[in-house]
Amino acid sequence: MEISFLLNGERARVTAEPTRTLLDWLREEQGLKGTKEGCNEGDCGACTVMVTDEAGPRAMNACILFLPQLEGKAVRTVEGVAAPDGSLSPVQQAMVDHHGSQCGFCTPGFIMSMTAAHLVGARDHDDVLAGNLCRCTGYAPIIRAAEAVADAPAPDWLHDTPLETVPQSLDAFAAWYEQNPDATLVAGATDVGLWVTKQLRDLPKVAFLNRLTELQQIELSDHEIRIGAGVTMTRLLPVLRQYHPSYAEMVRRYASHQVRNAATIGGNVANGSPIGDNPPALIALGATLHLRQGAQRRQMPIEDFFIAYGKQDRRGGEFVEAITIPTKAPALRVYKLSKRFDQDISAVCAAFNVTVEDGVVSEARIAFGGMAATPKRASHVEGALIGKAWADAAQAAALLAQDYQPLTDMRASAAYRLQAAEGLFLRYIDDINGKPAHVLEVSA
Repeated sequence: MEISFLLNGERARVTAEPTRTLLDWLREEQGLKGTKEGCNEGDCGACTVMVTDEAGPRAMNACILFLPQLEGKAVRTVEGVAAPDGSLSPVQQAMVDHHGSQCGFCTPGFIMSMTAAHLVGARDHDDVLAGNLCRCTGYAPIIRAAEAVADAPAPDWLHDTPLETVPQSLDAFAAWYEQNPDATLVAGATDVGLWVTKQLRDLPKVAFLNRLTELQQIELSDHEIRIGAGVTMTRLLPVLRQYHPSYAEMVRRYASHQVRNAATIGGNVANGSPIGDNPPALIALGATLHLRQGAQRRQMPIEDFFIAYGKQDRRGGEFVEAITIPTKAPALRVYKLSKRFDQDISAVCAAFNVTVEDGVVSEARIAFGGMAATPKRASHVEGALIGKAWADAAQAAALLAQDYQPLTDMRASAAYRLQAAEGLFLRYIDDINGKPAHVLEVSA
């Protein structure tokens, strides 16, 4: 497979296997060893590079980035950050001035995350660097370096212009996939990438969706938001902040900045994981899932898509095209419970959307992830709430044990998950009633 992109300002033409990762190609074939291999699964950030396309620059994990995903784009590694005369970039110099490096293994990844953030003027340094792990220096001097360089002009030499490419047709892809239903679809590769790097799986037939711009649109109307399946979590985040701030707060903790830059909402849904963070929120919102098979389209309530563990209501050659959610859901709250606050997989993810009229519950949509083999509504709890006084809502918490029989695994025990789910339901009641409920706001 032939791929063409810019590497540190120079055009690169590559012939490679479709699942060849950028990290391996850089280190083994280009001799660019500054991009480090740490976890090889997108968690540590040591492999971070900067990728620029028509949407601008963003930090991404090279270890789970397949070369075909770079077609027409521009890539910068740590070797390409300094000025043409060899002088350090503002970010590099700030790291030196503020003693932001000790052993140095993680430093190239930090440099690339900070460089991408500097170019776009991002100042949420804690979020930007949550996907870069440092074991020895500590984050304080690194954050000081990021703050120090925030007002410095962005270097001209880092403003890459992507190559011109011809967008692929969604209609052509739909027809092809209908005839090749055994193909593996790759959008952000934040999950499929691990099939290759960790499970060492061969993927003989792969279709890359990153150039299907028709899947990357967000359409707003008075009552609905239609989100293309190829929309990344980074692009979705500001929209959610405007319309559904609690959902947005969960997405802010969804993996890392680098992963959010690649991961798509359609991939997270189509994966069907019982611990995917988007489905509980989408179920609570009453989202509609749009599927396509060739020229045929159908839609369904998103909760009906998840049939059993590893099984979804998706026909051969059918793919997720879009998801529609309402613009208004003032009572929606989404809570993510994990061992680490940032960049961690949920032990339990809960989403609540209860409508109360004149003190009586008229509608309830409650969904949990991590509590069953699929993301699932709490039907017994919902039934106990509807038509009853909101003041008595806490009594329904005990019915969660009828809705869910969770498993014990490395993230949490079954007993803990049930107890935590009840606690999150009580937290929701306090939240809706105006009591302090955010873990970062409550103090002793």
